[in-house]
Amino acid sequence: MALQLPKATQDLPVNHEINVVPFIDVMLVLLIIFMVAAPLATVSVPVDLPSSTAQPQPAPQDPLYLTLQKDLSLIVGEGEPVELKGLGGALNAVAEDKQQRILLRADKAVSYGDIMEVMNALSGAGYLKVALIGMEAGPQGATQ
Repeated sequence: MALQLPKATQDLPVNHEINVVPFIDVMLVLLIIFMVAAPLATVSVPVDLPSSTAQPQPAPQDPLYLTLQKDLSLIVGEGEPVELKGLGGALNAVAEDKQQRILLRADKAVSYGDIMEVMNALSGAGYLKVALIGMEAGPQGATQ
């Protein structure tokens, strides 16, 4: 197989076509990344969190969320609502051990006393590592 090159005196023809194959490859990889990452970034239990200006802390590897909604219903993880009296048993069923940090999300309409009742129930069940979750606030206190 031989390749015939033009003579040195002739100019090479100009190719005006753009190779879009690498661009399409990159776009398909980005599409796959976003399709995988989008469901992980959503929370299926809606709760209106209050804002905070505290410095954000890194999230644990496998967080265990406890959600207190404005109607005072408790939800462990993404499961079904549980009663305050049965909170210890529900946590024992899903938690690795009593040293696991519980991330408490409470609606901003819930009173401080109701949050303290939940925290007392957690303490009574042996879960002493409780972190409160809130929305990040901007410099003037507005939510981002």
